[in-house]
Amino acid sequence: MRKEELQALIGYRLQRASESMEEARLMQNEDHWNTCANRLYYAAFYAVSALLVQGGHTASKHSGVKALFNQYYVKPGIVTKESGRLYNRLFDLRQEGDYIDFVFLEAETVEPLAGATAEFIDTIQLLITSA
Repeated sequence: MRKEELQALIGYRLQRASESMEEARLMQNEDHWNTCANRLYYAAFYAVSALLVQGGHTASKHSGVKALFNQYYVKPGIVTKESGRLYNRLFDLRQEGDYIDFVFLEAETVEPLAGATAEFIDTIQLLITSA
């Protein structure tokens, strides 16, 4: 992939992260916690995907993105273990809320993750821009 194409893809994914974060806030305001958790996860996912692309890593599945993020960024200490735990938690909540019947996520579980996810995305954006 040419440098221009790579930069366009990174920019696109960061834009999707921003949009998904905005959607999560809208769902938070309406007390739609399953959907809020979904959008928080996707906000983080798009940011992590942009970081992985910049580092030359790709995965075809969400579990692969999670594994690569942990391998190349969490384990070496480029991002904090707390950031890794947040991403893993968002992944798990999205799986539960989207695919398990009769799961109704609650504000107490999801709401605290909104601010943490916004900070997470900011951290990922800083990593990308400082590289």
